[in-house]
Amino acid sequence: MRTAAALVADLEAQIRPLEIELGEAWWESNTQSSDAAEARRTAAELARRELLSDPELFAELRAARAAGSEDPSLARQLDLLHDAFVPHQVPAELRRAIVELETQVESTFNNFRGTINGRRVDDNEINEILRASDDDDERRRAWEASKQIGPVVADRLRRLVRLRNEAARSLGYRDHFALALATSELDETRLLATLDDVDRATREPFTEWKAALDESLAARFGCRADDLRPWHFDDPFFQSPPAEGAVNLDHLFTDADLEALTLRTYDGLGLDVRAVLARSDLYAKDGKSQHAFCIDIDRAGDVRVLCNVEPSERWMDTMLHEFGH
Repeated sequence: MRTAAALVADLEAQIRPLEIELGEAWWESNTQSSDAAEARRTAAELARRELLSDPELFAELRAARAAGSEDPSLARQLDLLHDAFVPHQVPAELRRAIVELETQVESTFNNFRGTINGRRVDDNEINEILRASDDDDERRRAWEASKQIGPVVADRLRRLVRLRNEAARSLGYRDHFALALATSELDETRLLATLDDVDRATREPFTEWKAALDESLAARFGCRADDLRPWHFDDPFFQSPPAEGAVNLDHLFTDADLEALTLRTYDGLGLDVRAVLARSDLYAKDGKSQHAFCIDIDRAGDVRVLCNVEPSERWMDTMLHEFGH
């Protein structure tokens, strides 16, 4: 039987090219979604999961982990590899069904654009209407456009949830949520207790703040606070505080070069992000994810950022956030 160090080295050598191909395929599917990109991502994900599902490798890994190691770095590698293997010890047919649904759902999100009065609109336009418009009907149509994706993906999402739960239960876990927490080294009881503590500490001040906000919005839109609806708030999911009553800085960025400002900021911190900027995809287009993220393709310097930049405070903040990663 080979040593734990030899096992880890062999697994790293096998996993590394699969991870890089998956990173490249995932980037392509999020920046230029197509049937070919979807097929590439599905194949890359299946190849990676096939390796992580190997029962003989998993048995060898568990034995090495149980034997322990005096080298803390090696012990840590064994723990991480073990948790990476666990979720994939399910039948190949179930793995494939999950991967195909995951890819289809994300591809649908990347390609979908809501419509207002029959006209396709992206998230940037929807967010601008919710931020600036005083027209109640226009705001409602924009908010509803942000939710039109729901019926398109609902059936596939429910099936994906059922399949993920089926896989988790076959491994002895209550559901996919419990499996995801356990293999991410998060204790569910402690996590939920922490969230309860946060709720208890913030509930009263939030309720007071929200009541004052509601009164301000009611005055703005000429209605009672009880008549406020989701489209009266600036964010489709109420995840960001409304601009109402805050300092509006958008005019400072109307003619600004957000790429240049990002470079200047990180130059000032002694961090050169030019190589990352050159590999990134920063502006909105069809077939592209409308969100923002930073991804490390190979853990060796190929870092990229996806954004959908427009000249605004929000996107300046997002650029600094993502390049901060």
